[in-house]
Amino acid sequence: MRPPRPLPEGSKELLEELLKKAKTKAEFQTIQCVWLRASLGLSAKDVAEAIGWHPSSVRRVQSLFLRDGVEALKRVGRGGGRRHQNLTLNSERELLRAFFERADSGERVDVKEIKKAYEDAVGREVPKSTVYRMLSRHGWRMFGRRSTRRRQILKDLEKDLEEAGYKDSDIVDTSTVKTAP
Repeated sequence: MRPPRPLPEGSKELLEELLKKAKTKAEFQTIQCVWLRASLGLSAKDVAEAIGWHPSSVRRVQSLFLRDGVEALKRVGRGGGRRHQNLTLNSERELLRAFFERADSGERVDVKEIKKAYEDAVGREVPKSTVYRMLSRHGWRMFGRRSTRRRQILKDLEKDLEEAGYKDSDIVDTSTVKTAP
């Protein structure tokens, strides 16, 4: 295996200052990852063992530091976020604004309409799940209609109770009765 490239002059002192200013554990470990090599000359395997990382992660951070300097230590991480979004959160909010207003006025809003507007905005078809996730992100809950089967069961129950001699005042509100799906 070839010997590692030497770190730039003054790296040790610079990294010591950065260690003192680190605000999070992740930031501290990232800086420490390079500092251990600069100050103690530890191998990637030894540094990994010391900070609890995998050697390839250590080599990646050290390589980024050699290539980009201190800036590399600030952006190292998992990334996270919405890298594959169709619309920004603000664009989604704008798209839903008219639907929110309609719903607030008591009008029924159909997901098919929202899906159509979403597809028009992105310029292609999207699965229903994409629209439902967007609605969930913006705090909407879906209230579906009762199935025809469930309504029929409730009607049959009311009819059976009336035939058994129960009066309307004796009959429980069947809209709250749980039935088998």
